[in-house]
This record gives sequence, C-alpha cells and structure tokens, in this order.
Amino acid sequence: MENKNNPFNSRDNREPKMPKFNMNWVFIIVAIAAAALLFSGGGNMLASGNTNTTASYSKFKQYVDKGYANRIEINKEKSTLKMYVNPKYIQDVFHRNAKQVGAHPYVNVQFGSVDELEKFLTYEQTKGKIIDFSYDNDGGSGLFNNLLFTFGPFILLVVFWFWITRRMSGGNGAGPGGGIFNVGKSKAKLYEKANELGITFKDVAGQEGAKQEVQEIVEFLKNPQKYTELGGKIPKGALLVGPPGTGKTLLAKAVAGEAGVPFFSMSGSDFVEMFVGVGASRVRDVFAQAKQKSPCIIFIDEIDAVGRARSKNPAMGGNDERENTLNALLTEMDGFGTNSGVIVLAATNRVDMLDKALLRAGRFDRQIHVDLPDLPERKEIFLVHMRNLKLHKDLDIDLLARQTPGFSGADIANVCNEAALIAARHNSKEVTKQDFLDAVDRIIGGLEKKTKVMTTDEKRTIALHEAGHATISWFCEHANPLVKVSIVPRGQALGAAWYLPEERPITTKEQMLDEMCSLLGGRAAEELFTGHISTGAMNDLERATKSAYGMIAYAGMSDRLPNICYYNNDEYNFQKPYSETTAKTIDEEVLKMINDQYDRAKQILLDHKEGHNRLAQLLVEREVIMAEDVEEIFGKRPWVSRTQELLEQEEKSQPKLEDMPEEVKKAQAEHEAKLAQEAKEQSEEAETNNTAE
Repeated sequence: MENKNNPFNSRDNREPKMPKFNMNWVFIIVAIAAAALLFSGGGNMLASGNTNTTASYSKFKQYVDKGYANRIEINKEKSTLKMYVNPKYIQDVFHRNAKQVGAHPYVNVQFGSVDELEKFLTYEQTKGKIIDFSYDNDGGSGLFNNLLFTFGPFILLVVFWFWITRRMSGGNGAGPGGGIFNVGKSKAKLYEKANELGITFKDVAGQEGAKQEVQEIVEFLKNPQKYTELGGKIPKGALLVGPPGTGKTLLAKAVAGEAGVPFFSMSGSDFVEMFVGVGASRVRDVFAQAKQKSPCIIFIDEIDAVGRARSKNPAMGGNDERENTLNALLTEMDGFGTNSGVIVLAATNRVDMLDKALLRAGRFDRQIHVDLPDLPERKEIFLVHMRNLKLHKDLDIDLLARQTPGFSGADIANVCNEAALIAARHNSKEVTKQDFLDAVDRIIGGLEKKTKVMTTDEKRTIALHEAGHATISWFCEHANPLVKVSIVPRGQALGAAWYLPEERPITTKEQMLDEMCSLLGGRAAEELFTGHISTGAMNDLERATKSAYGMIAYAGMSDRLPNICYYNNDEYNFQKPYSETTAKTIDEEVLKMINDQYDRAKQILLDHKEGHNRLAQLLVEREVIMAEDVEEIFGKRPWVSRTQELLEQEEKSQPKLEDMPEEVKKAQAEHEAKLAQEAKEQSEEAETNNTAE
C-alpha cells in the first residue's frame, strides 16, 4: 500500500513557482524603444514629407541667379545645404505641380568652401535673388536615423511574429474558441436582459398550437421544479418546422422575450467557414458558453445548412466539413456530456433534408409545426399588422382574410405595407379597402402595365381567353369561386382571372378535374372562337400537366394505375421508382386525362356560347369586370362555395338574441338606446358648430 505521507512519493506543493512569462512586456519595451527613437531626433525622416532632389553646386548657382531660391539652410558639419524653391518656379525645377511635391520642396546641394558660399549668398541677397539664408548644424540625428533604418524592419517583424503567434494559439485575449483570429469562436448573439428584443407572444398572431408548445418550453425554464419533482426531464430541443414566412423566427424571439433567460441566437450558416474544423469548434464554443449561463436557450435558424443528411457514399456529394460540424452538434446535444438547463430551438423549412440522428428522441424531442395560417388566423395577423396604420372606418377585414388564401404571415405584412404605400401615392389620409385589394393584386400578379400597346385583335384574343376561364369556373361545381377578371397586363401576364381558392383539408378527384378543366378553358376559347391557338396558355398548360402527373403518379387517381404512389424522397437515388413500361402508361394516362378535360371545356363553352361572347365584349370595353357582372350574364351560381358554407355554419352557431333570457334582451335594448342617444348628441353638436361658422 502506498504511503501518502511519504515525501518522496509526492512533490512539495510549497515549492515556489516560476513566474509566468507575459508577452505584454515585449510589446511595452518595443513601444518605448520606438518612442525614444522618434522623439530623440530619429523621427525627423518621418516628419519630413516634402519632395526633394539633388543638384550640383554649379546648377545651384544657376537656380539662385534665376531667382528660383526662396530661402537656404546651410549645414556646415555635413557641407550640405537645402535650397527651398519659390512656389512660382516649382514646375521648372521638379517638372511637377505644387500638389504633387508638397508644401515646402527643396534641393539638396553639396558645397566645398563655406567662405566662398557665404560671399556668393551675400552678393545674391543684395541683388534681391534670395530672401534669407540660415545655418542648421544638427548632425546628431544621423546615428538614430541609421539605427532606425537598420533595426526598424527587424523590430517590426518580431512584433508581428509575436502577435500572429499569440492569435493563432488563442492566448491572452483570444477568448474561448481560440484559433487564428478567433475563427473558431462562436458568432452567436447573446440576449441577457429581459425582453431585450421587445417581442412577446402578444406580437404572434394565430399559430395557437405552436404558441402553446413553445409556451410550455418557457414554463420548463421558469419553473423546472414543477416537472422534475414528478420525475420528468426537461426536453433537450424543439424543431420549428414550416413554410417560409410563417413566423418560426418570430416565435423564437417571443420565447426569448417571455422566458427571461439568456438567449443565444445564430444561423446555421454561421458554422460554415473555409477553414477545416471551424464549424465543430464553434458548436463546442456556443455550448460551452451556454453551460456557463444555464438555464438558457440556443436558437439555430435555418439549421438545414449544417443538419443535412449525411451521405452514405462520400464520393457522391459528400461534405466532410459539414458532416463534422453535424457530428459535433449531435454529440453536444446528447452525448456523454451534460447540458442541464440548455434547450436548443431550431427552425427550418426543409425538415425532409435533415439527418435522422438529429430528429431522434433525446435531441430534438419535439417538432412544432408552424403551418400557413387559415382564415381566422389570417384575420388575427391582419389586426396585428394594422396597429400602426390609419384605416378607413368601413374596412372589411373578413374580406381581406378571404382574399388572401395561402398567404403567410410575412406575405400579409407585405400586403399591409404595400396598401399604405398605395394610399400615400394617391395622397389619401386613410388606407381604404380598395388600397388593400390593389396591394393583393400587386403582390400576386405584379404591377399594372397600362402603357403596353396592343392591337384590337390581340386585345380581343386575351379577352376571349380570360372569359373562357371565367365561364368554365362558373359552371364547374368544384372550381374556385370567381372574384374578378382583368385584361390589364400585370407582370408577365397579359390578363388574369382572380379566384378565392378553397382551403380544403382533403381534395377529391372531382375537385381536381374541375380545376384542371377551368385551367384549360382559356386555350379552348381561343381555339373555338378565334380559330387559332397562342402561347398565352403556357402557364395554364404547365399547371394542368403538373396536376395530372401528381394525380396519377402520386395520388393513385388513374383507372389503369389505381392506388399506387411512386413518390421518392431519396435525393441520391437517380433511378425512377418505376419501369419504362409504367412510365409509358403514366404518360398515356396524363394525356388522356388532359384531353378529356379539354373536350369537356370546349363543350361547356359551346353550351354557353352567347354568354361567353357577351362576357368577352364587356371585358374589351371595361378591361376589369367583377363577379357581379358575370352573375348578371349567366345568372346566380347554383353551388355555394366551401368558405361561404363555413361562414353560414358559424353564423348559425352564434347565439341569437331571441333565444336569450329577458334580462339579456333588456340589457341589449338599453345599450342600443344609449348608442342612439350618443349618435344624436354628436349630430346636434356638429350642426351647432356648422351654424356658428
């Protein structure tokens, strides 16, 4: 057994330690030496920034005789003189202008006899060729100049070498992460103060499910004992998933504002660098900082930049540096190390690209889906972004919410901003309903090009095309309800039919066929009523073809290929998941489906030929027509849209005043009477003011 008290078995802890060498003293010594050289005269060369040249004694006498000299300084020790040139003659001596040679250019001259020089200068002074001459016998600076010239570059090289060495080694002042120029240090922004960002859950409209889940994370951080006392563990991370612009980053900012704990924010691209190993170093560094400040939150935006699935074949698109960064992230999130109190939030719109190891339980325990807002949520988002706008009192927010299906929160914010700009452009004091509708049209279709010149035939062809879309959608049960039709060019489109797309949780085959028929209505109208077809239907054909391929290859809506899905999510698999025979069958089925709907569209147009021509003529005359004009020509649409059906159900579910108790009826009557009295008093006051004026 080893004796711990034996002095031979252990080193004496009382042994004095050697003082640690500090590189700062080297810098101080070098700075003092440089200052001594500078202030003792060795810095004269640095102080003189004037242009000079050398001339012979004979040339010097010629210059003086011509009146080029302004004043002369004589150094007897070195037998040299400086002839400062008159500004008027700088061009003659230096062959450059005054800006190029400096304020006081001079000529250096070596002379022989001082007595002869003094006689010559005295004579020339009496003639008025020179103003004055003086003596400068400072010859002691030569030594310092020589020393500075000799050892200066060496000193600078040594200082630079020490500085580079310290930065590369991550020495004093380099901080955690070290590396050359702190390249391995994390770039995460730290928010320590409570609500430093100024964003709370009140600023996040809609997304109630996502808000509930992230609020739970906030509760984990604020009151962890509530969950740990029951034996539960705080989740390691949560992944915000959803399309661009739905508010994933905004939710993370709201979490930072509500939690009241340190919040590290960084982007996935912050880990990417040109140096090998930097990404992994930054991952380790940000987690090291987070552990020191726990409980805290780490937020990684666009995590797909580093979390993409690792390649099975490194030769086929593998990226060792990115994969090393991902491995470091996996280890830090759920490795042997403990990260108690550190929750990782991440956001992405490409969850299908992420590595499976990143999504397993114990790392990102939860996936919080932040989807596109539905009708009530869009209304809430409009109310949030309208806080700072001066709105017209009759603005219908429900209509705006119905007009913007498929819009994300960012899109709605853009609509509100664009509406305010349009109102300002028209010198309006308030933002009206029409401004918002124009903003929606601007964002969807682009800016109106009213200056584009078209012939009468071209205009009629476009009108027939758009009237074809409107007619087919009016007589197809499942087609989207029409809002308006325009032949004013917008963006790349020469005309457009505006619809209110139905937000269906599921879509049937009949609904998709009706939409396809409506898309083909423009081309069918061109062929029937003009006798030729044009390139104006390219976008319609593209959408119809994609829809047909999706129905047959993915949704299994074909008679010959029923109940089969050929969708493949493997990006590294370059082979189709079906044979060439099946590919031929898919092509045949697509062609048959599109041709059937095209024939159906032509038949509907022939059945309503008169109304279609009236609609086209009205478009030529007015350029823009609304759904009311179409209803006047074809009659009321026999089918109710899904949105209208939902609104009617909501109205029916609302409690009616007739079914209320008598106390409620009485209170409502009193309230209405009070409102009527206030309105009467306001009108009387307004009349009195007008009379007084």
